[in-house]
Amino acid sequence: MAVWACTKQSLKTTYDRQATFIDNFVTAQMKADTTATLVQNGGAWRLTLKDTIVTERDSLDYGGRVTMEYASYVLSGASVSASNLVETSRKDIAVSAGWVLSDTTVFAPVTLTLDKNLVEGLRLGLHGVQPQDECYVLFTGEYGYGNKENGTIPAKSALVYHIWIESIDNE
Repeated sequence: MAVWACTKQSLKTTYDRQATFIDNFVTAQMKADTTATLVQNGGAWRLTLKDTIVTERDSLDYGGRVTMEYASYVLSGASVSASNLVETSRKDIAVSAGWVLSDTTVFAPVTLTLDKNLVEGLRLGLHGVQPQDECYVLFTGEYGYGNKENGTIPAKSALVYHIWIESIDNE
């Protein structure tokens, strides 16, 4: 029982540290772009850089679909860089990170459905985006892949998605 309690406390400490990294990242971005807007939804933060919110336009709802480009990073401090890029749909970002490109057909917008099959932090963070938004969606490992590795993403990792929304469809 004591081992389980230590492990649980250690995990809480890890996620608390990641939340501090997220706060620091958001603070730095908001200082750099005073027009940025921040929304927190459950365990996810969405920092919208190019805010296109217009009241008459639709925003993405649960169950809707979003078409977007993205770059995802493991957040291990208060910033992201090419060294912690784990996946992208944008060729320019892959090239600038020094990735060797053997199959450039993978660089295309992706369409996702905002449902329970999507990692929870991304699902929560994308809720409410609008077409043409550029944003960061950030979340701790608790809302990511938890204790499981996912490809090149280590277990318990905080993640940052830099996202460019092309379109949404709530039908």
